[in-house]
Order: sequence, then C-alpha cells, then structure tokens
Amino acid sequence: MSDEVLVNVTPRETRVALVENGLLQEVHIERASKRGLVGNIYRGVVSRILPGMQAAFVDIGLERTAFLHAADIQAAGDGGEEGVPRKPPENIASLLHDGQRVLVQVIKDPLGSKGARLTMHITVPSRYLVYVPEMNSVGVSQKIEREEERLRLRDLVLELRGEGGAGGYIVRTAAEGVARGELQEDMSFLARLWTSISQRAADRGEDGLVYQALPLVMRILRDYPGNRIETVRIDSRETCQAVLEFVRNFIPELVSRIEHYPGQRPIFDLYSVEDEIQKALRRKVQLKSGGYLIIDQTESMTTIDVNTGAFVGHRNLEETIFKTNLEAAQAIARQLRLRNLGGIIIIDFIDMLTEEHKRQVLRALEKAMESDRAKRYISEVSPLGLVEMTRERTRESLEHILCEPCPSCEGRGLVKTRETVCYEIFREILRESRQFEAREFLVLAAQGVVDLLLDEESTSLAELEAFIGKSIRLQVESLYTQEQFDVVML
Repeated sequence: MSDEVLVNVTPRETRVALVENGLLQEVHIERASKRGLVGNIYRGVVSRILPGMQAAFVDIGLERTAFLHAADIQAAGDGGEEGVPRKPPENIASLLHDGQRVLVQVIKDPLGSKGARLTMHITVPSRYLVYVPEMNSVGVSQKIEREEERLRLRDLVLELRGEGGAGGYIVRTAAEGVARGELQEDMSFLARLWTSISQRAADRGEDGLVYQALPLVMRILRDYPGNRIETVRIDSRETCQAVLEFVRNFIPELVSRIEHYPGQRPIFDLYSVEDEIQKALRRKVQLKSGGYLIIDQTESMTTIDVNTGAFVGHRNLEETIFKTNLEAAQAIARQLRLRNLGGIIIIDFIDMLTEEHKRQVLRALEKAMESDRAKRYISEVSPLGLVEMTRERTRESLEHILCEPCPSCEGRGLVKTRETVCYEIFREILRESRQFEAREFLVLAAQGVVDLLLDEESTSLAELEAFIGKSIRLQVESLYTQEQFDVVML
C-alpha cells in the first residue's frame, strides 16, 4: 500500500491529509485557537460531584468544566493486573470531594456542548510503548497477532524494566519486529518524561496545564504505521525542520521520506485534496455507477441513505441493487474516515431480497473498514433492512470543525418559502391593526419577499389594505434573510 502524508501549514492552522493509493482518506485539522487537547495532562479542581451519574465536573482552566466518570478515577492502590478488569467504585463521593485537586488527562476533546472527557489513569505514549504509571503489568497491542512475537515483546519489556520497576507498559502495534535497543531507548525517554511531569505537577503553584501533547504532525507520524508511509511532504520549511528533528530521535526510518515542498501551487491543490474536502462537506456523495449516498449528521446519530440514482444496470433489478450496495459499502467506509463521523451510524442500504447479497454487502463494509484505526462495531442487517454501527468519536467531525449552523435557517437545513413569509406578514399586520391605532404600516423584508408582495400577492395586499383601512408600504432590507421581516406602525 502506497500512503502519502501531506502537510499544509499556515500561521494559525495546520492541516494533515492521509492519501492512500492516490485517494484522500483522512483529514486532520489543528488550529492555534482550538488546538486538540487529547493527551494533555492537567492539575485541576473538582468543582461538582454528581452521585446520580457517578461522575464529577473538574475545572482544568478551559471554557467548559471537564467530565470525569467514576470508572476513570484512580483509586488508592488500584494498580490492577493484566487480564483483571478494573471495577468502578460504588460511590464516587468516597473518592472525590468538592475542591479536591487532581491530576487528570484528556481522553476526548470537547464535542459540541459537552466538555472534555477526563481520566485519572494517566498514560504517556512514545513511538513503541505507552507508559502507565499506575499499572504494574505489561500489555501488548491486540493488533500484533503472532503469539510468539507477543511473548517476545512482553518478555523483553519485563526484562528491561527489571524487578521492582515502577509502572507498567503497553506495547504498541508499531513495536512489532523492533530490536531490544530501540525499546530500551523508548523506556529511557518515557522515564525521563514522567519524572519531569511528576515534578511539574508537584511544584506547580497554580492549577492548569502540566504537560502538552505533541503537535498534530508529530502525533500522526508517531501513531501511523511507519512501514506504510512512502512520503511526507510539508510545505513549511520551519515545520519540516522540526519534523526532521523529531523523526531523527524517535522514528529514524522516516528521515529519508520527509520532504519539503517548495512549489508555488498550494500542496492541497496539487493533489486535489482541497476539492475532496469541499465534497466531504456536502450531503450528497456521487458514486461512479450513477448511484449516490445522502449523509445527514445530527446531534444523536448519523444516517446514510443509499440510492441507485441513474444506475440502471445490465441484467435485472436485484443485480443492480446488489452492485450499487457493494459500491456504496466502499464509499461509506471512506466517508466515515474522511468526515470523521462517530457515535451511532445508521446505514439504509437499498432493500435486497437475497440473504447472500446482504451477507456479501456487510462483509464488504467490514473489509473496507479494516484500515480505519477508530474502534467500531457493525451489527447484522436488521429486520428493517438497516445496518446499525458505532464508531469511536475522539475529536470533532470535519463538518463541525469547518462549518457552523446557517444563520438563515438556524441549522435546520431549510428556510421558509417566500409565500409562507408573506402570509406571516399579513397575519402580523392584522394582529397589530386590531391592537393599536396607526396611520399606516411599513413592512421591512428581504428583496424576494417584497418582489412577491408586489407581484403575485399584490391583489392580496390590496385586499388587506381595504379590509384594515390603512395603507401598507414596502421597503427592501438587503441584510435581511428570507425569513426575517418587521412590521412598523407609522
């Protein structure tokens, strides 16, 4: 697989595009004003205990208080052993109290109206390992499937840590096949880093940020499988130098693949990434066959509707539906990654009569999502012909980062027709004429509404003037949206 990482840097924003086999798969955006918080460690103050929810709100210096669930609280002596599930405390009030200072880490960025999600189970990642101060055991990523490799890595880390070594480790997927020396360097780095964090947490006079996670570009290079990356192209010389310094220390095999892009043409334009981002903000996704998807993102869930559109097929209706659904499964897997859609997702494939076709479409969706690093669960086709799935949501979707609710429709996606607004104006004039004395009425409205009142609704307007016995004047307000109007008594 040929993967490219494209990095576009401007003074207040960094964008990273992951391109697999020439096709954009993921876009990550970090803005200076809204830098991602996941991985940051804070010293905060418990501001409110919620016994009914077994949770607490913690003030860590952000705009909204953050949320800490009972299952994410470090209980005294709760080190845990590998394979033994951690039991959440029965009563959160026995572990925390208002005003208590706690060391916490962000595991989910603020999403919508919700504050950041916190944990007291601190983890500090490096290239091959994750250091877990509270844990005594060594775990290995489930994505390393070969049992002999899992045992080798586990034994190696246990040996390097030594008897009585403080803290535990989780071996990351990237560690598969690495030598002893590289793991030892990672462990030394993590030990120094944790000592620094502990000192800053203890010495800090004020509550707030103790440790800030790596910038976006470094995080992606650290977490992305290095053997899949063919090239990293960066359009900022300064950022390129910083990345080179980082990879020399932590991912030396990537040094030769880091390139500075000096071209005049924007790097995202050169690879058509800009066009793909604009397409990812639309509801409709066109399929090559002529079919299409309609994607609607709401607060509670995302719905995806599959349609045959202009695709008529060559054999029969069932075959046409099957082919469209197969193509849609591939497109849906890509769109979920590209748009970073999470939470509950409902997919309405075109109804299929054959059980074998349903099974093949579901398997195609699962296979297409194998390269997606987000945790997910896909159910079987329901009796209503729907596929229900969940996808891990750790950051805002592309739409929520780049867009905001339309001021004209207030996020409804619809605006009232000109006719509807005209009749609302008529009702408002009637209401005011009955309650107040006025010589005449002045209507302020958008151009399109005024045009309709002077054209198709001119007879109705004249009849209303005769009925109330007052004249009605019209005035265009260029800044008004189609739904806005005012009726002024003169």
